[in-house]
Amino acid sequence: MRFKFSIPIIFLILASSILVFGQETPEKKDEKKAETPVAPITKDASKTVTAEQIAETVILATALPGGRATLNQIRKTAIERGTTSVSNAEGKMEKASYQKFTSRGESMGKEKIRLDQEFPTARYSLVYNEDKIFGIFNDEVFAPREDASRSFQNQIVYGLEALLRYKENESKLELGGRDKILGVDFYFLDVTDKQNRKTRFYVSSKTFRVMMLDYADEGVKYRRKFYDYNYAQGTLVPYRSVLWAGDKMVEETEIGTVTYGQKVDDGLFAAS
Repeated sequence: MRFKFSIPIIFLILASSILVFGQETPEKKDEKKAETPVAPITKDASKTVTAEQIAETVILATALPGGRATLNQIRKTAIERGTTSVSNAEGKMEKASYQKFTSRGESMGKEKIRLDQEFPTARYSLVYNEDKIFGIFNDEVFAPREDASRSFQNQIVYGLEALLRYKENESKLELGGRDKILGVDFYFLDVTDKQNRKTRFYVSSKTFRVMMLDYADEGVKYRRKFYDYNYAQGTLVPYRSVLWAGDKMVEETEIGTVTYGQKVDDGLFAAS
């Protein structure tokens, strides 16, 4: 069941104090000293907002009340089903049904993801297992075409998780500015991972939801837009997204259902 409601900015400000305590863990011997909590964003325009403050507020808005701790608890596994339309070799949009299985890792490099796709003329799977990609067709492992493999990888490394898990990925944050686009006030938040892959996130200053993101790959500029935010098991999910390559739409995905925390067989991600 989906629940739709907005988060007033004042609630985010008050709830940010929960983030400070909700993410701390009890002290243990030989562990590093706890990090200094990030101060919450306030309405005082005279105060400078940092990239880390914006990132942490996005995480909090995605999973109230605990933010990162809530995400780690609820999203240990994910099973997602829906439909997708992708641009084929002839430049026409081809529709497929899909289901995606995810087993959460300590970082994105340790993630395990399997994407099963059923097109009118073919059915196959793509697997991302600890930064390695392979395909499965009729229970046989194969090496995907470079463009298919790269597109699948880009969905992962240039997705929302790049921001939501920036600390786990040891990514760098930079505030690229603030401006209005079509009347919406955005923070421009740049996230660069350890492989120097940069994603710019457009964060609404009102709701602290990511409404779109930009990245470049092999000289092509991509923009993914997010729509239909709803709650799934207490965490925010955009149920529809559209990817543009330049001025051409190359992918549209709509989630039908998504569930977290169910048992996912590790054999789904195996190459044999």
